[in-house]
Amino acid sequence: MRTDSKPTPLAEALQAYLKQAGLVRRIGQAGVLEEWAVLVGPQIAKVTQPESVSGEGQLRVRVATAAWAAELQLMTPQILARLNTGRSGRITSIRWLAG
Repeated sequence: MRTDSKPTPLAEALQAYLKQAGLVRRIGQAGVLEEWAVLVGPQIAKVTQPESVSGEGQLRVRVATAAWAAELQLMTPQILARLNTGRSGRITSIRWLAG
C-alpha cells in the first residue's frame, strides 16, 4: 500500500539529520570563527585571529602581542558572554596565544 505524502523541504531534512548526528552544537561553536569580527568588534578583531574550537568548547585565538593577550585574558568573561548569546554550541573557555 502506498500513501501519498508531501516531500520534506531540504532545509528541514538537513536540520533533522544534523540534530540526529549530534552536529548542531559543533556547527554552533564553529560559527564563532566566521562571526568573530562582528562578535568582538573591530578593535579586538584587528589584533586577533580565531584558529579553532575543540569539541569541549575551547576556542583558540592567536593574538598580535603578549600585552594584548594579557588584556584579553582579563576581558574573557565579557567576551564569552558575547560569543554564547543566542548560540546552540557553547564556547566554554578561550585560550589566548601570543604571536
